[in-house]
Amino acid sequence: MRKEAEEKRHIAILGSTGSIGTQALEVIQAHDDKFVVEVLTAHSNADLLIQQSIQFQPNAVVIVDEGKYIYVRDALEKFPIKVYAGEKALAQVVEMDSIDLVLTATVGYAGLLPTINAIEAGKQIALANKETLVVAGELITSLAAKKGVSIYPVDSEHSAIFQCLVGEFHNPIEKIILTASGGPFRGKKTDFLRNVTKLQALKHPNWDMGAKVTIDSASLMNKGLEVIEAKWLFGLKPEQIEVVVHPQSIIHSLVQFEDSSIKAQLGLPDMRVPIQFALSYPERLPNDFPRFNFLDYPSLTFEQADTKTFQNLALAFEAMHKKGNMACILNAANEIAVAEFLNDNIGFLDMSDMVAHCMAQVPYIAQPKYEDYVETDKLTRIRATELIK
Repeated sequence: MRKEAEEKRHIAILGSTGSIGTQALEVIQAHDDKFVVEVLTAHSNADLLIQQSIQFQPNAVVIVDEGKYIYVRDALEKFPIKVYAGEKALAQVVEMDSIDLVLTATVGYAGLLPTINAIEAGKQIALANKETLVVAGELITSLAAKKGVSIYPVDSEHSAIFQCLVGEFHNPIEKIILTASGGPFRGKKTDFLRNVTKLQALKHPNWDMGAKVTIDSASLMNKGLEVIEAKWLFGLKPEQIEVVVHPQSIIHSLVQFEDSSIKAQLGLPDMRVPIQFALSYPERLPNDFPRFNFLDYPSLTFEQADTKTFQNLALAFEAMHKKGNMACILNAANEIAVAEFLNDNIGFLDMSDMVAHCMAQVPYIAQPKYEDYVETDKLTRIRATELIK
């Protein structure tokens, strides 16, 4: 039995109680001959973490909210599971020798340090935390190259590009085309957006995601973050990245090569597909997910993204062009903006105004080190919060 377990891929899931984490566990459960859950972590959802731990019997769990440590520890006392708490434990647990691959499914800036530590420890990365590359793309990609670590994208768009490139890595990319659903407010103008509520913004037409990502999708910031992430994942220049709105969310993204040929990856909107591909690469595993039928979608349409109304996408391209710590400023300001919008403290359009103000006011650093990213993130959050008062 021990030899059989060693032949399986041992997975650490950072953020196991979120949308990506729970779907990853579905994939793992369906292929328990291929995967072993080694580590589970959650920020504060102690009850679900406990349920998952009892079911999957990981080696260790981390509850980041230290106030819930005793509750989790006592609930798992009868099981051979190590229980840790706090942000420091989250950053350290990824270094365990028994881990083969770390799925970073935490939301926001919090995923950066654990990802750095996992790469330093030589762990392969399945990356669902786009903010890691947005904030510190140059640092992460150079470190991964130095350590010989592969980063497998989990975002549906980046997974689509990666899948299009399999067998094509030796062929230069002319450009990539990231598709965007347009979110719940596609085609709407400023007057309408000024009065939208969080309940309206949380109703995505195609995807089932966490609250933060859903709001980012509604504001097109999610696509902006994906643009920056794509630059680092695939070694592209800003002018090689294009965004088109594709309301049906069937074509997940496309790659155009130097001979003018275009490859696309298609399928129904289902995050389990890119999650499974990232966990199992280079193998494609069978599944019982719903299948796409062309006859159900007789028309696939495309539109130009409206960057005048949805300024976040334009701000993301600006941050990518400016380089340095500008994307870190963009991300930190956006995290505060989304949280305040969800708390009904600011309006929908105020989010992009907050981001733009911080990009103009927070000190710019052309060649930041890790400590600079930490300080930039801190200063930006302070400045963004001050704007609300």
